[in-house]
Amino acid sequence: MKFAKRMSRLGTESAFEMLARAQRLEREKNIKVIHLQIGEPDFDTPRNIRDEAIKAINNGNTHYTAPAGTPDARAAISEYYYKLRGVRYDPDQIVVTPGSKLVMFAVIMMLAEPGEEIIYPDPGYPIYKSVIDFTGATGVAVPLREENQFRLDVKELKKLVTPRTRLLIINSPENPTGSVLTRQDLEEIYKLACDHDFLIMADEIYSRIIYDIKYESISQFDTHQDRVIILDGLSKVYAMCGWRLGWGLLPRELAPAVARLQTNISSCATSFIQQAAVEALRGSQDGPAAMVAEFKKRRDFFVEGINQIEGFSCMKPNGAFYIWPNIKNTGWESKELAEYMLTELGVAGLAGTAFGEHGQGYLRFSYANSIENIKLALGRMREAMPALIKEPVR
Repeated sequence: MKFAKRMSRLGTESAFEMLARAQRLEREKNIKVIHLQIGEPDFDTPRNIRDEAIKAINNGNTHYTAPAGTPDARAAISEYYYKLRGVRYDPDQIVVTPGSKLVMFAVIMMLAEPGEEIIYPDPGYPIYKSVIDFTGATGVAVPLREENQFRLDVKELKKLVTPRTRLLIINSPENPTGSVLTRQDLEEIYKLACDHDFLIMADEIYSRIIYDIKYESISQFDTHQDRVIILDGLSKVYAMCGWRLGWGLLPRELAPAVARLQTNISSCATSFIQQAAVEALRGSQDGPAAMVAEFKKRRDFFVEGINQIEGFSCMKPNGAFYIWPNIKNTGWESKELAEYMLTELGVAGLAGTAFGEHGQGYLRFSYANSIENIKLALGRMREAMPALIKEPVR
């Protein structure tokens, strides 16, 4: 089979590859693998949302919708965002998609061409770089460093901006580090974008999974709503990863173009899931609140426990549901240690390098799992590591 050359530039998401390997290991060796690799809440979708989807199906809401989404869904998203952030987007600035990845793909495809540049975080969600490379544009990595709490350093960002810069991608709370950008960070980033005339795509998919601090959105600075693109969706905070429902809050000029691209890719988001989304956004928020409270307990337990393991050190994340421990004092490369933990300890995490070259020396573990399983994983790691320490990696 002869593929187009662009296919060689398309990457993947290591969490799904590790999940498949861990499941195969469980089948073949009949061992219990503790799954800390996948970024998916281990909670059920709240009952009111499930009931609304079933009601929609039974009422025949199973047909095509407008490519940008139903009027009810777009209105509910507009109301929801205003209530959360105090920023109002008109429904005609909103495009509802089968997962927010489609908005990300559409924006990158439409804004960048070969010879132009897109700046993205490293370590960061691997699909950013994958899609940038697929378009033929040049990806420029901005490092997220531990000495800056894994927040984007605006001074370092400024050095990477050129006349070819078309787009900056930010993610707060961030996958994989759990870092959260401050109001000052965001204000400085927005000013830099205005001064150098590039757009900002802000991935806010984890924005309601936040601990200890107030969440700030860069949308508050975009008073003309012509420079910022917001990605969000139901997957994380409503435990609806498999439902595939996301959206973009977009500049007026960009929204119809994203809808047109969706017409060519998927036609529209699923009709009855859009009806369930209205219930999710307007209905009881008790389920998400309870889930975030539980995640906070797990975060505290996991960080305290992993900092007691020889060779590991870990900052406490302010958002999302991942920890990002530094393993440099173990002497192991990230990929090497992640592989050992899976095959020898039955603990499935991800190598930091799955999120970019600046992830070397780190691992990512998801705490979208029970405290009982996290405790079991910590026990296996604590017992094994003293005998595994090598000369530290520098």
